[in-house]
Amino acid sequence: MNTSDRWLLPDGIDEVLPPEALNLERVRRRLLDIFAVWGYDYVIPPMVEFLESLLTGTGRDLDLKTFKITDQMSGRMMGIRADITPQVARIDAHSQNKKGVARFCYAGTVLHAQANNMLASRAPLHVGAELFGDSGSQADLEIVSLMVESLHSLGMPSVVIELGDVGIFRLLVQQLEIPSETEEKLFALIQKKAMVELETCVQALDLDADHKRIMLELPGLCGNAEVLARAEGVFGGYPQIMQRLASLGEVAQGIESRFSGIQIYYDLSELRGYNYHTGIVFAAYLGEARRRVAQGGRYDSIGSVFGRDRGATGFDVDVKTLAKFSTITEAKRPVVIAEPGAGIDDLPRWEKIRELRTAGYIVLESGKETVPHDFSLNQYDGEWQLTKIH
Repeated sequence: MNTSDRWLLPDGIDEVLPPEALNLERVRRRLLDIFAVWGYDYVIPPMVEFLESLLTGTGRDLDLKTFKITDQMSGRMMGIRADITPQVARIDAHSQNKKGVARFCYAGTVLHAQANNMLASRAPLHVGAELFGDSGSQADLEIVSLMVESLHSLGMPSVVIELGDVGIFRLLVQQLEIPSETEEKLFALIQKKAMVELETCVQALDLDADHKRIMLELPGLCGNAEVLARAEGVFGGYPQIMQRLASLGEVAQGIESRFSGIQIYYDLSELRGYNYHTGIVFAAYLGEARRRVAQGGRYDSIGSVFGRDRGATGFDVDVKTLAKFSTITEAKRPVVIAEPGAGIDDLPRWEKIRELRTAGYIVLESGKETVPHDFSLNQYDGEWQLTKIH
């Protein structure tokens, strides 16, 4: 490597510098403080785990994103985490094993072998919350409400919530007995809303005309609240899907009653995390920027491989993205530059510096400082006093 290139970072690997780093940390602290008052216990999972544990129940997508390494001590394959949720599921099932509902939150960097898009970081900082032990709509309402409340606390009142349910497509595929290889093709086309290709694929299936019509209507079930009414007309003959629509409506109604004026967008063909999620999926967008800043969903039974099969729902946010839009600030601390003392161990000067720092001042006590400052600490008649800089 050329010595002039030694400072370069790998593609998608970024560093956060002042003052953005402080803002990012401020956002991280605010989120964790909110999670705490909602009853979520903080956990710190390890950066690496054995691969079979790390990728449990997550599907192929996460596998492709995970860096693999060989453990020199055991010879087993390990992975550098690309998502923290599976780790928290392991903690719930094995390390904690609490009776009843368990709530956990976390904050940590993950590493992606492949970036989500050309502009995305491969080392995002994720903060999230997970709720285990409740499969009902009330748990979904709690976790979505926590997501919204978290964003509001960061000065983001104009939030659009997107709601969907991957279980609708999953149940439809099962009841129509569509083979797995065709399911994957349908999944890809519906996600892209590629209607021409989707119609060609559906028309080639061995289904009656009514079932083909239902499959083709799924990508169009997106928009405002009237989507649920239209969906009930489409899926009237599928009781399990109707039950899911009713649950989705309950969650939406709860969100609207708790957060006055919030916008809700429905997309029943949103299959993000299809191999991972089992029911409701949701995301939060900033209304003006149309940037997705948080996402989550239900992923029941992820802990079954660890010996604990139960309900699970949660969400996470990419703090690096979120911090760019946060409007929270802290009062600016006055900066003091202390002039040199009589010697390197000038106790009166040191005591005054400690006093000022305790009072909230930023005190710079060494070096030839040229940074902007508000006060200087000078010695007058044997005493150290503050002098205001005009």
